[in-house]
Amino acid sequence: MSKRKAWLTAAAAALFSGAASAAGDAQIARLGQDLTPIGAEKAGNKDGSIPAWTGGDTKVPAGWKPGQVRPDPYAAEKPLFSVSAANASQYQARLSPGQLELLKTIKGYRMDVYPTHRSCGYPELVYQRTKENASLARIAGDGFELAAATGSGFPFPLPASGVEAMWNHKLRYEGQGRIEPNYTLLSPAKGSSDFTKIEYVAKYLVPFQAPDTRTVADANGVEFYFYQETTAPPALAGTLQAGVYYLQKLNEGWQYFPGQRRVRRLSTYAYDAPLIGLENTYYVDQAWMYNGMLDRYTYKLVGKQELYIPYDSFALRDGTRFNDKTLFGADHLNPDARRYELHRVWKIEAEVRPGQRHSSPHRVFYLDEDTWAVVLVDMYDAQNKLQRVQEGSVTPIWEIGACDASQDYVSYDLPSGRYWGDIFTIGEPETDWLAGKEGRLKADMFTEDYLRRQGAR
Repeated sequence: MSKRKAWLTAAAAALFSGAASAAGDAQIARLGQDLTPIGAEKAGNKDGSIPAWTGGDTKVPAGWKPGQVRPDPYAAEKPLFSVSAANASQYQARLSPGQLELLKTIKGYRMDVYPTHRSCGYPELVYQRTKENASLARIAGDGFELAAATGSGFPFPLPASGVEAMWNHKLRYEGQGRIEPNYTLLSPAKGSSDFTKIEYVAKYLVPFQAPDTRTVADANGVEFYFYQETTAPPALAGTLQAGVYYLQKLNEGWQYFPGQRRVRRLSTYAYDAPLIGLENTYYVDQAWMYNGMLDRYTYKLVGKQELYIPYDSFALRDGTRFNDKTLFGADHLNPDARRYELHRVWKIEAEVRPGQRHSSPHRVFYLDEDTWAVVLVDMYDAQNKLQRVQEGSVTPIWEIGACDASQDYVSYDLPSGRYWGDIFTIGEPETDWLAGKEGRLKADMFTEDYLRRQGAR
């Protein structure tokens, strides 16, 4: 079969599956029964190393208030065992190829494995809307756009395809918006000891998670709004960015340059465009583990497997146990700060579509079953060699009654031997997770005109 005929056949299949992607009544009835309300398996695994889900751990600890240091309920636990280069082969069935590569090639790299806690749950509205979506959410005829879904819920709790699972990641519930002081840190180039640190305050508004959003149109077709003010280093201080990430078209963005006192539109700042300031080690679509349109790849839903993944990562956020100097080593993140647990994940293989291009034409995504968040990514180059390895982390956020997987990313660029940590908050004020819900963020704060006004202050 020619490539063109194969592509037409795939397109026809996508059209059919988009029209019939909603789950049947018998499957939907499983939500909240043998499946959790968002589609994970309630039961634990056979040997009990993954416990049953009993609703998550989303209650606010006694005496704790938003804005205070987030206490770690599992701080007294000790690792069950550690995985290193010396014993990696013993555990390879529960490691991704990327994790195995890091263990084998980075001196001192280690994974401490702790008891598993299924600590993630969601507000009742999320469960209600997710069940509604199980019968109404659909992929468009092009095979990658979201044609229909109601807000505040996961669109495809019973995914029939990889692209549906990826939409669960993109629209996972993490509140209606937040204000987040944080930083990105890039390890030194070979022959240097200097880290690159970029500090900024980011703001997010997520109209699709508002309770009154029932359709794509209700959210004005917007997945989320993004704003960033860089505060350090001095050469970048005062740089402003704003962006609109859409549900059915390419994102758009603008940047204010203080030295020029002008706003410029960011042309095609998406896909594998290099992220500004990180020396070609970070593609734009790597942010938040994956973001942007899904049109560059096809996505095969391989199935589930059990992997050791970063989870309950309180140590990366509370600021009392680690700081920049103790957290970031020259070649890798301090293993003492990383907590791994055994969880079930969905595996998705992404291949670049015929007629499209990407600097990483093959990617493998691993999505945590209890949050639908991408927690691991193995990225391959055109020669199918491992190029980059990404890890996210999952942490309960009590004030929104959900888990967050939008902070504390790490990506290892294997060719250069460098790594970066993105959206880290240690040493910064606590993220304001209620800014969207309480109305302190508005859509007109994420526009070209707003950047221009802020830059002129």
